[in-house]
Amino acid sequence: MLPVAGVPFTVHQIVRARDAGISRIVLATSYRTEVFASFIADADLGIDVVIATEVVPLGTGGAIRFASSFLQGGPNDPVVIFNGDVLTGLDIDALINTHHDSAADVTLYLTRVADPRAYGLVPTSGDGRVLQFLEKPQTPEEIVTDQINAGCYVFTRSVIESIPEGRPVSVEREIFPALLAADRLVMGVVDPGYWLDLGQPMDFVSGSVDLVLGNAPSPAVIAPGESLILAGAQVSESARVYGGTTIGAGATVGSNTAIDASVIFDSAVIGADVTITNSIIGQGAVIGDSCVIVDSVVGDFATIGAHNELRDGARVWVNAKLDDLAIRFSCDK
Repeated sequence: MLPVAGVPFTVHQIVRARDAGISRIVLATSYRTEVFASFIADADLGIDVVIATEVVPLGTGGAIRFASSFLQGGPNDPVVIFNGDVLTGLDIDALINTHHDSAADVTLYLTRVADPRAYGLVPTSGDGRVLQFLEKPQTPEEIVTDQINAGCYVFTRSVIESIPEGRPVSVEREIFPALLAADRLVMGVVDPGYWLDLGQPMDFVSGSVDLVLGNAPSPAVIAPGESLILAGAQVSESARVYGGTTIGAGATVGSNTAIDASVIFDSAVIGADVTITNSIIGQGAVIGDSCVIVDSVVGDFATIGAHNELRDGARVWVNAKLDDLAIRFSCDK
């Protein structure tokens, strides 16, 4: 639900699913369900959205099984599963068509990465049939492909009904290997389009920037460009805001300030002669005059005094206060 390019991240996924012809969205939630419920109650997204709330977290597979009671349609219908923190340009129609045409039990969206060690590897045969699931290999011998599980699947609904109920289940470590062991048909589709996991702060910045610039496709971004200035924000005429930067609602940007490829959240106050690059400034934070902030994160309602420099992964906690000239350089070491 964190805003990315002006709307909660989930909205980018929902509207892309809607435009691909998906008719109903079930949000499988556990943590802070009330935030989702409040937003969905007021949102008009042009698609039916319901919430399935787990009393205790059930894991990736258990969550899918729990949410299945909220689905509609028959046992042979396709159900598309999206990971909630992946920004993608996936051709959803092509993934569903492959699933249908091959009569697969499950079809996985795969992407190729330069360094696959942090991901689950998914080697496939020449016709796209999945051969193995290899979780986070570390040695060169274990890296048998650069294809990874990219966080979107199509299940035939009857397969979902076979997932155990009432306990945590991992779809990656239990369900997918069990399907292969039972000689069920699991297909993989390698899509060369945009893909980014937003799990880390700087990845979040990259995803927001790419959405604003139009590098990552989303119907929720109406007019891609160098910047996104939200309602009520005040940006000095002499300031430069570019590189896919978002300026949040009610935020203020002072004179001669330059903000490049960054996310400024609602109601933040940025002083004069400030330079901000590839960084996050939290809601209601105050940045004093002549500060330099690069590759860093300033938490909500923090106050950074004038002439401070934050670089190389610096983190300023929520509500923290730094006096003028308190920090010249900092990093995450």
